[in-house]
Amino acid sequence: MKVLVFIEQRENKLKKASLEALSVARKIAGSAASVAAVVVGGSIDSIAGELKSHGADTVYTASGASFENYNVFNYAAAVQQAIKTFSPTVVLGMATPMGKDLFPRLAARHDAGIATDLIELEANGDKIVGLKPMYSGKAYAKVTFEGTSIQFATLRANVFKADASDGSGAVTKIEVAAADSKLKTVEIRKDKSEKVDLTEASVIISGGRSLGSADAFKILHEAADVLGATVGASRAAVDAGYASHEMQVGQTGKTVNPNLYIAAGISGSIQHMAGMRTSKVIVAINTDPEAPIFKIANYGIVGDLFQVMPILTQKLKELRG
Repeated sequence: MKVLVFIEQRENKLKKASLEALSVARKIAGSAASVAAVVVGGSIDSIAGELKSHGADTVYTASGASFENYNVFNYAAAVQQAIKTFSPTVVLGMATPMGKDLFPRLAARHDAGIATDLIELEANGDKIVGLKPMYSGKAYAKVTFEGTSIQFATLRANVFKADASDGSGAVTKIEVAAADSKLKTVEIRKDKSEKVDLTEASVIISGGRSLGSADAFKILHEAADVLGATVGASRAAVDAGYASHEMQVGQTGKTVNPNLYIAAGISGSIQHMAGMRTSKVIVAINTDPEAPIFKIANYGIVGDLFQVMPILTQKLKELRG
């Protein structure tokens, strides 16, 4: 089984979540010789070297000014060229905003099936079989492919281990003309925070509407600085103007899977829990002992977050010396 992995980058820096997909590819392919990666960006030569130690025998690169900013038409053309060159059975990526935009388009172009947001993946002969959460994480579906020569799949970040694995990492540059489309990316506006993106964070502290103001989120940022965490928010907090949309966790925000998720002042709507219930450890802080969030929490604190968070932050500082 030959597997091609789409490697994401931002500002010519590797997105670590993509290494998870590369490790999965190495396992289902059986050998590094059957694994290739494709990287698209403005100046990405340094990224190819990083992929060598994670199981990629061949790294296809498409670089230049037309790929500096993400444009779905240009990126799809580059990945399509890599598919044509490598002839993979499976194409893997991550279930990130970019992956969710790019992979359905690629699948449609190849008249192929696509399995999204997988939390398990294995090979069964020349087919792949995956497991994905459904109905806000209340059920799981086992999915596979029929009647397609190429299979597309995206994986949920922070679920799979990014194991080191030797590969030759031979770089092959692919020549791709910029797609002739009316879409042009002129500017990318992003959050000024230097924190790890929510989808890649191993620790997240999220706040709800009960914080009462944007300024009150400082209490979460103080704890996050001690833990090395990223701060998130519920949709209610975002809608109230307390936090930016980039911070939103949930069905209409970002799906996260950190090692530790602290929900401060979040009651636990179905929409919010759909985006974080697969977190490995969940800590809930809420004044309402009947709040739905406590049903999925590993640890619960019934109390006022404005009293609990300062104590928690101080204890963390003491533990960290």
